[in-house]
Order: sequence, then C-alpha cells, then structure tokens
Amino acid sequence: MRHPHTRTTRRRVVGALTAGLLCTGLLGATGHAAPAVATPVTAPVTDPVTPAPADGLALTPPMGFNNWNSTHCRADFNEAMVEGMADLFVEKGLKDAGYQYVNLDDCWALPSRDANGKLVPDPVRFPHGVKAVADYIHTKGLKLGIYTSAGTKTCNSAGFPGALGHEYSDAQQFADWGVDYLKYDNCNNQGVDAKQRYTTMRDALKATGRPIVYSICEWGENKPWQWAADVGQLWRTTGDISDSWGSMLSILKQNLPLAQYAGPGHWNDPDMLEVGNGGMTDTEYRSHFSMWSVMAAPLLIGTDLRKASPATFDLLDNKEVIAVDQDPLGKQGTVVSSEGGRWVVAKEMRDGSRAVALFNESGTAQRITTTAEAVGLPDAPAYTLRDLWQHRTHNTAGTVSATVPAHGTVLVRVTADRRWAAYPPAVELGLDGTPFVEAGTPAALTTTVTDLGRTPALRVSVSLTGPTGWTVTPTSPTSATTLATGRSLRTGWTVTAPPGTPTGSYDLTLRAAYRSPFGARVDSTLPLTATVVVPPPSGTSYLGDLPWLSTTNGWGPVERNTSNGESAAGDGHPITLGGVVYAKGLGVHAESSVEYYAGKACETVTADVGVDDEKGAKGTVAFEVWADDTKVASTGVLTNAMPAQPLTADVTGAQVVRLVVTDGGDGIDSDHADWADARLGC
Repeated sequence: MRHPHTRTTRRRVVGALTAGLLCTGLLGATGHAAPAVATPVTAPVTDPVTPAPADGLALTPPMGFNNWNSTHCRADFNEAMVEGMADLFVEKGLKDAGYQYVNLDDCWALPSRDANGKLVPDPVRFPHGVKAVADYIHTKGLKLGIYTSAGTKTCNSAGFPGALGHEYSDAQQFADWGVDYLKYDNCNNQGVDAKQRYTTMRDALKATGRPIVYSICEWGENKPWQWAADVGQLWRTTGDISDSWGSMLSILKQNLPLAQYAGPGHWNDPDMLEVGNGGMTDTEYRSHFSMWSVMAAPLLIGTDLRKASPATFDLLDNKEVIAVDQDPLGKQGTVVSSEGGRWVVAKEMRDGSRAVALFNESGTAQRITTTAEAVGLPDAPAYTLRDLWQHRTHNTAGTVSATVPAHGTVLVRVTADRRWAAYPPAVELGLDGTPFVEAGTPAALTTTVTDLGRTPALRVSVSLTGPTGWTVTPTSPTSATTLATGRSLRTGWTVTAPPGTPTGSYDLTLRAAYRSPFGARVDSTLPLTATVVVPPPSGTSYLGDLPWLSTTNGWGPVERNTSNGESAAGDGHPITLGGVVYAKGLGVHAESSVEYYAGKACETVTADVGVDDEKGAKGTVAFEVWADDTKVASTGVLTNAMPAQPLTADVTGAQVVRLVVTDGGDGIDSDHADWADARLGC
C-alpha cells in the first residue's frame, strides 16, 4: 500500500548500505582459491512443490528497481530518474547480475482520466509519456513495470485513478505502452471481494496478449498464498516495509512460515528492499539482503542508485547471494531452528547443495550452529562450505557454525562434494561470554579457535587487539601446533579500558592464523564489541532514567518517559494507559527490544504494561522480560481494550535484562506499547 504514514492513519505495514562489513569468524579472510560452488555428489533433487507455469513468467523471483522506498510521491520521481536507473543497471553491472525490471510506483498519472476514460501520464513527471520511457528501457535490454490499485483510487492521498471497473481498458493501455510488469495495490477497494478483483485484472492482462508479470499487492489480508498461484506471479504476504530493523524483522517472521507456497512462477513477496536508504546499519542491510535471498523473495531495489555508495552496489551485486535467490529449483528456505534469537534457515538448491543462513535476531553477538544433516544433506565423510559474503571455501566435518554479530547473518552454501579435501579446514572464532568492561577495572575474556574441518589446522596462532589506550594481555597460550577436528584453542585475556572511558561500545578484533595440511596459510578475523558499562545504582530506579545497552524498535526510536511517536526522537506524548497518565516509563513500538546492564546485582523488574491510549481500539502486543537467555515473565497478547497489566519479573543474577515487545502475531500496525512506571530493583 502506498499512502503517507501517520499516527492516525490505519497502516498496513509490518514494521534501508555498505559492504565493507564484519567478517564473521566462520571462515578465513584469505585462503585457498576455490570455485563459487563445488560439484555436489548427492541424490537426485526433488521437484518443486508445484510445476512451473506454462506462460514462462517469473520462473525465478523478479529482480529490479522500484522507486517508492526512496522517493515516495516527491518531485524527484520522474522520467529522468527512471531512465537513469536503467542506465545505472547497465553501467554498474546490475543487469548482468540479473536485475531486469525498472518499475514505476504510485503518482505517475494525473488525478483524472481523460474524456475517453483513459489514464493520463503526468506531463510534468513524464513529458514524453510512458511508452517513450518503456521504449528507452527496452533499448537497454530491460523491462518496464507500472503501478495501479484494485480500487477506485490508488493509495496516495492525491487520489490518482485506480483500475476497479476499468481493468480491461487499463490493461490494454499498459500493453500498448510496452509495460512488462504490473504492481496491483489494494487501496479504495470499495469492499469488493479481493479474489474477484485480482482475478479480473488477471483476465484483463491475459486478454491483451502481452506477457506481463502480475504482482498482487493486497498486503496478505486475504491469504493470497492460498489462492493466487493461478492468478499472479507474486503476492505480498505482509503490509509495507519501512526502513527499520523492527519492520524488516516483523515482515521476515511473517513470510518465513509460507515456504510451501512458493515456487517457479508463484512467489511470496515480503515487499521491496530498503538496502541503502540509511535507516538500518550495514550489518542489518546485509541480513536484509541475505534473508530475502534465502526466502526466494523478489529482489526489487528501493534506493536511489544515483546516490548509492560503491559499497551499496557491491552488496546488491553479490552474485553468489543472488544465485541463492535465483536458483531455478524455486524452493523458499525453511526454518531449521529458532531459539533465543538464533535462526537457522536452509534452502534446497537445484544442484543438491543447501544455502544456509545463520541469522542473529538479538542485540548481542551469538554462536549459531547446525549440521549438514540437519539442513537436509546426505551423510558424507566431509563437505565443502562456501561463505557467500567472504567468497572463501573450506571443508567441514559436518558442523556449520559461526559467532554472528548482533543483527547479523552468515550465509553459506554447503555441498556434499568428493573434492572437500582440496580445501583448508573451516575454523570458527568465538568468544565465551559477553565482554562487559567497567572503566579502569580489568575484565577477563576467553576466546576460542575451533577446527570444524575434517582435516587438522596446523600452526595455529591467535591475537586480540583493542582501541588505542586499552590494555589487552593474554593469560594463557596463544598458539597450538595442531587442532584436530572439533578441538579448540582457548585463550584467556585480561582487557582493561582506561579510567574515565565513557560508556558505550568499542571495537575489539580477534585474529587467527593457521596452515592447512597442504601448507596454505589461512587468516581469519572476527570483529567483536566490548561494552563499557557502569554498575547499576543500588535501590529502585526508573528504567526510563537509566542508560541502556541497546534498543531496537518497529517505528521510530524507543522513547524515555513518553509514548512512541513513530518518527524522530522526542515526538511522543505522555504515556497513557486506561486513562491513567504516567510520568515515567518507556514508549516503544513492536517489534521492540531494550537491553540494560544489571551486572548480576539486581532482583526485580516491575511495570504497568499495555497499548497506549493514543491508538484507540487498534494495536495488539505481548510483553516479555528476559534475564540473560531466560524468559522470566510474559503477558500474552494484550489489546487496547484491556486495562494496564501489572508485570513483575525476577531477574536475580542476570547480567543483562531485556524488555521485549512482540506484535501479538498480526503485524506491527498501531502497536504503540508502554512500559509504564517501569523500575529496576537492585
């Protein structure tokens, strides 16, 4: 859906890059050269869930560009921009990487049809008309997409004409212009049955005789995955994405369970990419792109490529990751495990290999592990393991494991390959515990270097470095002659931040070097984060007044002592639950997580919780309190109609206390959640 996002407007939303990002510590940063994917030795692959369509449309998920996420309806959406995207597809190699469609979103037309009932392109935005733009894009070997709504008007408040009641006329106009892709939205639908509206446009498109990919955008409201496989080539499974971690995460969680419905010519669509738009971190964007690819989602770039950094192009142009998305078998990845924010998602590939995403939802680095057997590979003496971001290949005895940074994803391709011994062993770098440091006080850390390979790692050495002025001293051996399969080099360290170091996060770097059995040197690097903290105050403190370790939020930032305003910091209102106004607390928006350092010195968290009164009858949320990795309190699903719920949690002995709000299972629309009068007792 495409309309302005405000506090008072109903939204169908579920909740934009640089590639010079974290090396994950799973594989070496340098090592033996290897092909992108090794030749597998596996059983014959299975057929897709449903056969490929006879029309040959969208046999792999569509790839391209859509202007909405970067321009919305602003004046910079125009003919020059659209044609400029086509130029950049060619100049930057995106066309060669598989990006094909250059799609117009809302606001391309005038608000009124002409005297003959025809759509009229905006002469200011598109002075030469849509057909001229299509002709230009076709000369580049690319295709043009266009947008309208299955209603009387589109979603923008200016009231551009929708196609309801004009399906055949509009479809023929699109075909005559040379359109290759239609995104069909759901606004102003007058209550007409969704299946009827979308099927009518399907028939209208077919009647033109032109092959046009049909994107159904009804926000998942009527479960199109259950009925649209013979209507369109892709269907939105959720509301609109926004350029935030919380939005992306919520959409991801809604789309993951729908894997069985995807296949060649019919794809689950979790909405367009936000990569490069600036609202998420580099790590988060890499996760966004990785998880969309493992879900076989359409890859529609949503950033203005005229302003994109070289690193953004590098990420969007990662052909090994794109190959996961575009694999012709057409399987969407399925969840192998999910616990404590540690996700393993595996995608069967046509060559018998598995693409495996190790995805860390949480706000701290975590070790995520699985096995070749668990992701569906046959028993074998060993496997090749290809890291699709580091572009390095190693061998593994069967373990697939990595220390994954907060909000990060390690994406690998695992193959039962008889040539496994030609590659160095995979070595995993890790850290035991969470590196909290009090300024001026030595902190003890333990690092690990573990051989995951079938072959030994030889002449292993490790080092740990910190910021300038920090003291980092080993307290146990930093080298080993040999590490056999499954064995680790464990090294203790004393880490001291100088007195007076401000609270916050600081970079540490763990490095390891080793030799493979055939003599190749491999270097591996794991960036880590040390957090300088202060002990929590004794007694009872309002959480709205204490420093937090980290926050994530669905819309806008977490607010101290006001409700969530969805946009800039400080735009909230007084916290109000059931008509009661609270002076203290936290205002959040699902999906949300707020972490505090408790230092094993606190006992209780108390709060009154609920959906803020400002949302009227809207919003459903659930509150949770976590003590380290243990959920110690939860409310179940709460609605605005319910009074504030008292919540008490025992957090005795916890190093980190985490306050979590989930979306109640129905997306994050209107989920303004309050931790009213929230206190920490220490």
